[in-house]
Amino acid sequence: MIQSLAATERTRVRRVPENADYSQATLLAVIDAAWLCHVAFADANGTHCMPTVCWREGDYLYVHGSNGGRLIKLLALGVQACVTITHLDGLVLARSAFSHSMNYRSAIVYGVFESVDDEAAKRASMAALMEKIAPGRHSEVRTGSVKEFNATTILRISLAEAACKVRSGPPVDDEQDMGIAAWAGVLPMALRPLAPVPDAQWTLPDPAYVSAWGR
Repeated sequence: MIQSLAATERTRVRRVPENADYSQATLLAVIDAAWLCHVAFADANGTHCMPTVCWREGDYLYVHGSNGGRLIKLLALGVQACVTITHLDGLVLARSAFSHSMNYRSAIVYGVFESVDDEAAKRASMAALMEKIAPGRHSEVRTGSVKEFNATTILRISLAEAACKVRSGPPVDDEQDMGIAAWAGVLPMALRPLAPVPDAQWTLPDPAYVSAWGR
């Protein structure tokens, strides 16, 4: 596993550098808590940023998609890419408009995606995605057919060039604003699971990962 993240010209945080976090533990935690990432890249038609499902295996972040998709086709060619993930934890309300902020955990990864071509490795990666969605899920569902796997490309990008930026805590007001009669504090926000909604044709007892989902 990556032991440390060395800041590069692309990953060095310049705006509010005290919020920068180059620790491996923070990077992995931000990625592992995410279901989606945004992948930015450029082609002859301009610059694009597309959301897609993501998961991590070791020191790599993985994405997948149809062989014919623009995102997958271009990334597979080895274009430079930038991947971002953000978790919003709260709105920070200060006594002055200028000092308002947000609490968040974010990660940015730079590099080039590479294709996972070995069939066994592809199947193992898709199993890892299923287990991220719900532990035990992979053993219940129909695994992909040869045709389905042949129509799917799995790509991965190294986490070697990456950085995080994190803010937490209360607002920071200037001393001259402390007397303003405006509420100050944090309005917390969180992504949380809700009660499962079963398919109308499901009649069996719920598996453990479903019955525990909304707790």
